Amino acid sequence: MPELPEVESLASYLRRTATGLRVSRVELAAISALKTFDPPVTALVGARVLDASRRGKFLDLALVDEDGEMIHLVTHLARAGWLHWRQEVSAVPPKPGKGPLAFRVVFVDDDGVAAGAFDLTEAGTQKRLAAYVTRDPSSIEGIERLGPEPLDDAFTVDAFAEILREAGGKQLKGVLRSQSIIAGIGNAYSDDILHAARLSPFKPASNLSGAEVATLHQCIHDVLTDAVTRSEGLGAGDLKAEKKLGMRVHGREGQPCPVCGDVVRSVSFADSSLQYCATCQTDGKPLADRRLSKLLK
Repeated sequence: MPELPEVESLASYLRRTATGLRVSRVELAAISALKTFDPPVTALVGARVLDASRRGKFLDLALVDEDGEMIHLVTHLARAGWLHWRQEVSAVPPKPGKGPLAFRVVFVDDDGVAAGAFDLTEAGTQKRLAAYVTRDPSSIEGIERLGPEPLDDAFTVDAFAEILREAGGKQLKGVLRSQSIIAGIGNAYSDDILHAARLSPFKPASNLSGAEVATLHQCIHDVLTDAVTRSEGLGAGDLKAEKKLGMRVHGREGQPCPVCGDVVRSVSFADSSLQYCATCQTDGKPLADRRLSKLLK
């Protein structure tokens, strides 16, 4: 799933690549992906790209339409979605429901010359990618309920300590992943942040000492900032590989911990899993696999 660093990098890529271009056509291949109806998706045609930004895991493409009004194409890539830039695209519209393509936006320059396009695609059978055409991005429910941005100056140690106090007995892994508590961190980076902080993913949020709060706060900043920095200047097609290469423990089950050399372990849930190092994070004690525990009951 694209998280804060990847979405930030996609926004940066679109700013470099699409700013100043005009939308020549919009093609919706998966009707379920479009979550709004007013303004219609056709309102994007003729609009000029002004900027691209990120809000949590939402990608916001800001345009000005032919009447001089702002209009936004906001996308949430969900678990299996991605953005692909195409320098050339077929003039034939895609067939709805065929393949992973959900949404296509095609651009021209001021002379009307084709200037590329991007495809929003989603792999797998569970279609959760969401696209919104709106005048006010803050009105989108998912954006409206976002917690603070972890790389903002306002996200201080004291502010983070208050978040953890309010979370009470919730496990750290869940707190870091909850978009309404902290925006932009998902399953992958929460694993790496907790590993860097040497904290168990199951530790209750309110049980941290002052020193542990400060360490976890610093690790959130360092892990995310490092990932954003490593992705700077990369094309959209290179970001997935960069994310995978940069992971400390996430997705590395069975491999040696980069800190202590112990084997990286995994805990499975119904639709996801987490990875951790028992030596670094849980005093050498393996965590119970939740799926296996249910089978043994």
